[in-house]
Amino acid sequence: MANDKDKTKEPVMKQRCSFCKREVEIHDSFDMPIYDPATGFGICKNCIKELAHYIEMHEADTAKKETPDFAAQLDEILKKNKPHIIKQYLDEYIINQDRAKKILSVAVYNHYKRMKYGYTNDDGTEIEKSNVIMLGPSGCGKTALLSHLSKLLDVPFAVTDASSLTEAGFVGADVEVAVRNLYYAADKDIQKAEHGIIYLDEFDKIARKSGANNSITADPGHEGVQQALLKMLEGNIVEFTARGQRKHPEAPTIKVDTKNILFIVGGAFVGIEDIIAKRLQKADSSIGFGAEVASKNEKPTYDELIHQVRPEDLMQYGIIPEIIGRLPVICTLETLDEDALLRILTEPKNAPVKQYEKLLAMDNVKLEFAEDALRAVAKKAIERKTGARSLKGIIEDVMLDVMYDIPKSSAPRKVIITKECIDEGKKPEVVALDK
Repeated sequence: MANDKDKTKEPVMKQRCSFCKREVEIHDSFDMPIYDPATGFGICKNCIKELAHYIEMHEADTAKKETPDFAAQLDEILKKNKPHIIKQYLDEYIINQDRAKKILSVAVYNHYKRMKYGYTNDDGTEIEKSNVIMLGPSGCGKTALLSHLSKLLDVPFAVTDASSLTEAGFVGADVEVAVRNLYYAADKDIQKAEHGIIYLDEFDKIARKSGANNSITADPGHEGVQQALLKMLEGNIVEFTARGQRKHPEAPTIKVDTKNILFIVGGAFVGIEDIIAKRLQKADSSIGFGAEVASKNEKPTYDELIHQVRPEDLMQYGIIPEIIGRLPVICTLETLDEDALLRILTEPKNAPVKQYEKLLAMDNVKLEFAEDALRAVAKKAIERKTGARSLKGIIEDVMLDVMYDIPKSSAPRKVIITKECIDEGKKPEVVALDK
């Protein structure tokens, strides 16, 4: 009977492993997970286990090597990005705003130092982030400062419009978008992204509408967004899907720790000067016969007030106290007067006048602006109350017909822009030049 049972047993299939050359008895597919019947090529489970082990060891070694490399680069980066060097670079593009340039230069330099300290820290002391909040009127150079700063830096830098963010559950962009933008700015390198800089523009647009008081009605673009940003600012693991993918439970996510990301937020904060003035008035007011009565002419200017901003003014404006606590550095920018706008037109490396000179030079034409014409452009920008951002638009209006007609001929010419061209809409003078 025993012999009959042995006869009915199925023969065990054997296959030679192409790697270790051993004969493997195959009871199920896991004994030879990789097998091609057509060629007879196969890899046994023991070889696959060993290969996986070697790959893991190699990845661990590579990760160890990469981390010190990034830390080693920081010495070189710190040498290249000392505060005075950063400020000198910004001076080439941005007129005035010296205090703001100093604050940003120091904030960036300290951010690098904090990174370096994070790699060499042995005593357990933790250096906290110095996130920055920038306040200044429209067109004073907040975004321009940051965009030029981003070109200089050796860390990923991403700009996100805070006004487009909404509370989770509402239609709009979630706050994680800011970190996702940084992740892509870092070329999908998570370690680089975790040491980057995020700039949140139009931050004043997410102030709660009711100011310091709690809102009774739903406020999808305001207080909820601030609450959502809170965790990100203080340092937390932010989870987001790849660009273009919808958020749902099965979607693969990317995780980035914001503990070492520097946040800079900026906005015009329209009307905050009135809040500051009220606070100062209360502090200075006294009752009685000896009290000084301030005349209307003695009303302080915007620049005098904005530099006296305090955290309580921002709270009154509608920024929640917890957010203010995580933005310890307040950076204020002044309004740009006529002389500053005049300098912006001609002095920076990418000045509007220089841009048009280059454009016309390509058509063999020399562009000349009269001094009073440039001053007229500056005056017009002040009238529009849009600061430096409208300068190029004003020149564009005047130059349109000239730029349309110029390419009709290749003869060398000179275009002269006068005050009348700016104020009265007179056509610029075109003079033929000798070849």
